[in-house]
Amino acid sequence: MTDTRSAIAKGALAQAGLIGDADLDKVAALVDRVAQSDLETIRVLFADQHGILRGKTIVAGAFASIFTSGLAAPSSLLLKDTAHRTVFPIWSDDPGVSGGMGGAGDILMLPDPDTFRILPWSPHSAWIFCDPRFKSGAVMPFSPRDVLKSAIAKMEVQDMALVVGLEVEFHVFERIDPRLDHADATMPGKPVQTRNLAQGYQFLTETLYSQAEPLLDDLRRHCQALNLPVRSMEIEMGPSQFEFTFDPADPLTHADNMMMFRTMVKEVCARQGLHATFMCKPSVPNAAASGWHLHQSVVDAKTGRNLMIPDEPDTLSDVASGWIAGLLAHAEESCLLTTPTVNGYKRYRPHQLAPDRIQWGRDNRGAMVRGLMAPGDNASRVENRVAETTANPYYFFASQILSGLDGILQGMKAPEPVETPYDADAVHLPESLLSAIQHFAGSEFYRSQLGDAFVDYLTTIRKAEWDRYHLTISEWEQTEYFGLF
Repeated sequence: MTDTRSAIAKGALAQAGLIGDADLDKVAALVDRVAQSDLETIRVLFADQHGILRGKTIVAGAFASIFTSGLAAPSSLLLKDTAHRTVFPIWSDDPGVSGGMGGAGDILMLPDPDTFRILPWSPHSAWIFCDPRFKSGAVMPFSPRDVLKSAIAKMEVQDMALVVGLEVEFHVFERIDPRLDHADATMPGKPVQTRNLAQGYQFLTETLYSQAEPLLDDLRRHCQALNLPVRSMEIEMGPSQFEFTFDPADPLTHADNMMMFRTMVKEVCARQGLHATFMCKPSVPNAAASGWHLHQSVVDAKTGRNLMIPDEPDTLSDVASGWIAGLLAHAEESCLLTTPTVNGYKRYRPHQLAPDRIQWGRDNRGAMVRGLMAPGDNASRVENRVAETTANPYYFFASQILSGLDGILQGMKAPEPVETPYDADAVHLPESLLSAIQHFAGSEFYRSQLGDAFVDYLTTIRKAEWDRYHLTISEWEQTEYFGLF
């Protein structure tokens, strides 16, 4: 390992300070482990602005090189909308984004050794996640992992940390037509044709779980092999809809875990002729919407003491009150980070176990924020039910940290909890992606916290998606007007 360590220490990344002395032993041990293994390929990946993994696959023999000189990728990967179209004018003098990203020049992929995983469904291959950086190694204002790291650091300054637990809903369907005809290769590609694996609206029914058990066992075992702290596998409300929950962890670990989980589910299912989707509300008959419920506890960074435990029943600690108030105060402008798709806003409907307005309640699943706190309960926490499962986890978690922390630092107080959330006189969540874009673009809070470059960047990408959506002739328009006029 001494020779390996020396080679990495002399490499461009270490010489530029991008790999610190404290990490050299860890990196060298990983490089030697791969060299002595049966691995053939390594998938070197980063989470893009949509929370989609992108990158390159290298042979195992080239693994050491990504720690000496890094790996390059086209900068345009960070400038695309969900149709994979580049939405910035990269061939012009002003590409409209900071950092000299015109001309589809290269960015640097900086690997994180802690994210290395051998893939149980493809054991000759492994993953390693990277932080996308400018070619110089400088941090990008919109690099997802770096955005979250920055938010975490702001909590650390206050001697606080966030612990999060995940509840993730998704669908798995049988794939009956993969839509591989030449005419189907559009941007985006034509959606595959599917049918249900099981009938739905049998929430948490044992016999339905037994029917789906072979698939759920596969997914659970792969989670465990990836060291994801899976806790439960559940039959959700809708047809072919499932939920996995995960034990608490720190935000960066769980953001990486969410990226691994979503990608693993899609890849494993595809190999079995199935189609897994985390789309919020698929356009198939009788489908239910999927949500992503994020449990959040603020703890003392030094002692681990949960700062959300109240002294008396039906009260809030100052930290819990401020955190809830901050989540509510910034909910509208945060929606572009929690609910980033056109489709996600079709989940905000009353009486559907999803929020439709900005409020909190005690153990009330109709409220946006659900308070689960009691004296002496070390698991005291809030659950934010606002997000859709497509959300980029790094941006989503950053929004929660920045909003909640602002509530604490500004001395905000949570309003009274609601008992009838769908009847309460409260501000409604944005009703469309366009509304969310407008709130985010005009947000002084996010411009101060994340910078103009980030806000303008994400606004440009989402606005391009909205424009394509509302300029497309819909089936409703065709039915409404084609025969009438």
